[in-house]
Amino acid sequence: MTNQPTIHLNDGHDIPAIGFGTFQIPSDGSTKQAVTAALDAGYRHIDTAVAYFNEAEVGQAIAASAVPRDQIWVTSKLWLQDYGYEAAKRAIDTSLTKLGLDYLDLYLIHQPYGDVPGAWRAMTEAQQAGKLKSIGVSNMTPKIWQQFVPDFTVKPAVNQVEFNPTFQQRPLRDLMAADDVKLEAWAPLGQGDQDLLQNPVVTALAAKYGKDVGQIILRFENQLGVIVLPKSVHAARIKSNLDIFDFTLTAEEMQQLAALDTGKGRHDPDAPGVQDMLLGAFDVHAND
Repeated sequence: MTNQPTIHLNDGHDIPAIGFGTFQIPSDGSTKQAVTAALDAGYRHIDTAVAYFNEAEVGQAIAASAVPRDQIWVTSKLWLQDYGYEAAKRAIDTSLTKLGLDYLDLYLIHQPYGDVPGAWRAMTEAQQAGKLKSIGVSNMTPKIWQQFVPDFTVKPAVNQVEFNPTFQQRPLRDLMAADDVKLEAWAPLGQGDQDLLQNPVVTALAAKYGKDVGQIILRFENQLGVIVLPKSVHAARIKSNLDIFDFTLTAEEMQQLAALDTGKGRHDPDAPGVQDMLLGAFDVHAND
C-alpha cells in the first residue's frame, strides 16, 4: 500500500491527504473502472455523492478490490432533496445500501440550503450509531457558515469547497480554523483552467522539480494542509496525481503560488437562485 500522508481531523480521525474524486464519471462501468484504477494506483480515499449517481459502481470497485475495507476512506454526500431529519435518515441508509457498506468514513451536506439543521441532526445521530465515522459540510461560504454552523452541536470535520491557486478561500479558512475544520478542495486543478495550468510560476516550478503542472498545484495545496480530490479517468493521470510527496516546495515558492489568488471562483453559493437551480438539476429519486 502506498504510504500516504494523512490529515488529522477535529473528531480524532485521520483522512488520507489526497483522494480520488468521481464527479461526472458516468455509471456505465466507467466509475467502477476508474475507482479500480485509483485503488490499484494506491489511492485510499474515494469521494462520491448521491447526486453523482455512481455510488453503486464505487461500491462494486471497493468490493472487488484486494484492499481491505478499513484501509479505504469512503465519502458520500446528502442531496438537497433529502434535507430534513426523517428524509436524511432514510438517505443515509440508502447510500450505505447502494455502496454495499456498513459505514461511511465521511458524509457531507452537499449543498447548504433548506433544512440543513434537520439534516445535520440525522447525521450526528448516524455518527453516534456508527454508520458515519466523520461528518461535514460542502460549499459553505463564510456567510452560509455563520448562518448554520454556530448552532451545530457537533462541529463539521471538513468543508469541501472549490479551491485552487487562483481561489484560495482565505476568509473561509480563517473562519474554519477556529474549530479546526479542514478544507477539502474540489476542482483543485481549476477544472482545466488554462490560465492556471500555463501560468509561468507554475510551469517554471514544474521544470525545476521535473513534475507536471498538476503535481505542482496539488503539492502547493497539500502543503497548505488542504485535502485534495483530483479527478481523472486516464490511468496515467490518476497515477501521476498521486505522485506529489517526493518533493517539497520552499517557503518562497509557496508565497509565489499564494500570490496567484484572485479571491474569485467559478461557483458562487451565495448567488441568488442557486438553491432552486440545484434542486432542479438532479432528481436523486427518479429511479426509486
